[in-house]
Amino acid sequence: MTSHVKNTLVTTAAIAGALAATTLFNTTTVKADTTNSAPVTTTTSATKDTAIASAQAKVNSASAAVVSAQAAYGSASTAASDAAAKTAAASASAAATSAATSSAVANAQAAADSAATAKSTADANLAKAQSTAAATSRAKSMTSAAVVSAQSAVASASAKASDADSAVASAEAGQTVTANLMKFDDPTQASAAQQYFATKTAIVKLLPSGQVQITIPLTSGLKYLKEVSYNGVDATFTKTGDDSANITFTADPATSYTLAMTMDITSVMPFMPIMHEKALLDVDTTIFNGLLAAKSAADAALTSAQAALSTAETNAATVAQVASKAASAATAAATVASDAAVAATSAATNLTSAQAANSTAQAALTSAQVAQSAADAVLATAKANLDSANAALTSAQAELKSAQNIVVVTPASSAASSASSAASSASSTDSSAASSASSAASSASSTDSSAASSASSTASSAGSAASSATNSAASTATATSNVASSASTTTVTSAVVATPATTKKATSSTPASSTTAKTLPQTGNENQSALVALGLAILTLGIYPMMKRKHA
Repeated sequence: MTSHVKNTLVTTAAIAGALAATTLFNTTTVKADTTNSAPVTTTTSATKDTAIASAQAKVNSASAAVVSAQAAYGSASTAASDAAAKTAAASASAAATSAATSSAVANAQAAADSAATAKSTADANLAKAQSTAAATSRAKSMTSAAVVSAQSAVASASAKASDADSAVASAEAGQTVTANLMKFDDPTQASAAQQYFATKTAIVKLLPSGQVQITIPLTSGLKYLKEVSYNGVDATFTKTGDDSANITFTADPATSYTLAMTMDITSVMPFMPIMHEKALLDVDTTIFNGLLAAKSAADAALTSAQAALSTAETNAATVAQVASKAASAATAAATVASDAAVAATSAATNLTSAQAANSTAQAALTSAQVAQSAADAVLATAKANLDSANAALTSAQAELKSAQNIVVVTPASSAASSASSAASSASSTDSSAASSASSAASSASSTDSSAASSASSTASSAGSAASSATNSAASTATATSNVASSASTTTVTSAVVATPATTKKATSSTPASSTTAKTLPQTGNENQSALVALGLAILTLGIYPMMKRKHA
């Protein structure tokens, strides 16, 4: 139980003891002087007893309500104290968690941001690398296609060059073509010299210069044909037999050539002069026109195609290397991007965990605060109920006191009996006051030493008050008895009595005076003193264990 609850119970016990003592004091004092007393009501004894009984019942009910409210207040105080402790623990835990997690959250947030940035950079690099790889791959395909195309062009050019080379080689080797000697002045008529060129053919060769070498086979008449020239250039005679030879001259490609011939037939016909005639050689050598140009073009095309192929192959090799590097870079970028994604996910998870831990601690604190608020509300309600019960008890005690202050008009002959009843009631009330003081001390024994001291003082005051009240009641009884002895009819005023639990006959002491006085002498009654002593003993027995436990 907390100190707050202990102090509350101790204080309540002390108040109860004080109230008991005060009630005992107030209900056992007989006042003869009514100068300062409250207004009284004169009635019969039966009516007063009924009023006192009713008020006493209300006091008892209010006392029970106070005890119940005190128990509820104690329970609510304990619950509120526990809730406050839990709230304090949750607050400390939340503070510690917040202090621990704030750094973790900040670090996790920074890590998550860094990982997200790294992932974004890695993704951008990956996209760029993939784009480069795709571009280089396309370039590689294009250069590969260019290489194939260049190879095809080389093959074609090579074939053409080969054909041109073959044609030129064939032309350079010489070809036999049709050739006829026609009259110069009548190309439609065969020349007289045609008889010596019986094959009617010519061998044509292509020269590197582009000209052609024409060879005319002279089958006979070598002894007569002395000279042959073309454009003033003598032809070359190469003997192939006694009367035959090959006549060769060089010229540009053409379809016919005018040859100058010198014929000497004087050996057979002395009277014939040496003849100088012209004959038209009808031979087509233009078949070789363009062969060298074609060969040159084919060779140039081949060379160009080969250069293009070489360039394409170089480009293809370069692009292939770039594409390979780009593909490797894309693969590496993909790995980096994947790692960055994993790191970003992990960082986000760590951040979520840190935030969840902080949220959990805050939720626990909020729950504890709600529980504390509820407990405080219950405590406030219990306090209000206790205050209401105490107010009701105070009201009932006031009603009881008012009933006890009722003045009863009795005959003189019965004054002694009334005094005896008052003394008996005071004795019973003394016993109740002592018992209440003992209960207050016993309740205080479970609390701290300061509360115990307070309860002890209250009980001691209650005992003193009870003793005084007993003496006052005894004095009242003695005075009343004296009045009865002298047969004087006197009305007792302001008699304050408690509701008797049992009817006991009070033992009167020797009267101090035989006449009615304003202030009655107070003497102790033996039974009342014994009850007071018993109450103080019980109170002391209740305080002693408490003090012993406090100092243990």
